Amino acid sequence: MNDTLVLHQFAASPFSEKVRLVLGFKRLAWAAVEIPIVMPKPDVVALTGGHRRTPFLQVGADIYCDSALVAKVLERLRPQPTLYPASAPLAEQVAQWADSTLFWAAVPWAAQPAAAAVVMGGASPEALKAFAMDRAAFTAGMKRLNTAEARVQVVRHGAALERQLARQAGAGHGFLLGPDASIADFSVAHCLWFIRRARPVAGILEPFPALNAWLDRVLAFGHGERREMTSGEAVAIAAAAAAAGTHAPAEVLPGQRLEAGMPVVACATDYGTDPVTGTLVGLDDEEIVVRRTDERAGTVHVHFPRAGFQVREVKDETASRVETAR
Repeated sequence: MNDTLVLHQFAASPFSEKVRLVLGFKRLAWAAVEIPIVMPKPDVVALTGGHRRTPFLQVGADIYCDSALVAKVLERLRPQPTLYPASAPLAEQVAQWADSTLFWAAVPWAAQPAAAAVVMGGASPEALKAFAMDRAAFTAGMKRLNTAEARVQVVRHGAALERQLARQAGAGHGFLLGPDASIADFSVAHCLWFIRRARPVAGILEPFPALNAWLDRVLAFGHGERREMTSGEAVAIAAAAAAAGTHAPAEVLPGQRLEAGMPVVACATDYGTDPVTGTLVGLDDEEIVVRRTDERAGTVHVHFPRAGFQVREVKDETASRVETAR
């Protein structure tokens, strides 16, 4: 079995930076697959079945979508140092706030016209236009802040975080919720990393010294032991693991109102709601696991968190045949 941790990501992705920092915090070795920032993404679709939010983690023929679930997987693989310390009982809830509310304030501020090319690594005007069109479809139906609204929210959130971190520093604590780093630190940090990356407008963070000192500490965890991998190599790893029948254990627990073997569709509930159809093989209060078959990747198990995602039975026979039962 090839148990290499493969992170499918791209350099400018804030959620990719969140996971890269978690990998550094846990001192893990991993392989980076640089995925296209806009469609088409044929190798992504081969592995996920259509889900295209960045990043996702691959371990053999198991595909873990959403950074919150990826963090849980990395915690299982390497429990120490923990992302969920007893000193921070609200870490997951603060992380969820950062990954949604703070993120959607940081993005329109950092990606405004004055900074977009910088934050995207010097992308050409044509590439920026393609990216904007891709993301417009990706977030269709969402109400997004304009630049002026984003400024207000970034300043408000920054001031609140500054007060919290100054208080922690006064108690001799170096992190957001106490003496230990937690998933909350990494979720807040990736949003502010994105603003810092947008150098022409990054000055919005200058009034917050405690916040900046804390951000420096979190970024100092680094990215662990990284090597590069092509997407074709990653698909081949999935196919080999699938051929060997090697998947992480999964089961549908009682009381979930769905049964193992049902044809289902799973998707995000907020944005990037591309549906993934297949056969239900795992479901509990934390995770959804859908089995699907791709002609190149083989039979993969695609994992989603319950928070922010939904799963339902597919009763239409045509849709249910998307996945080949095995």
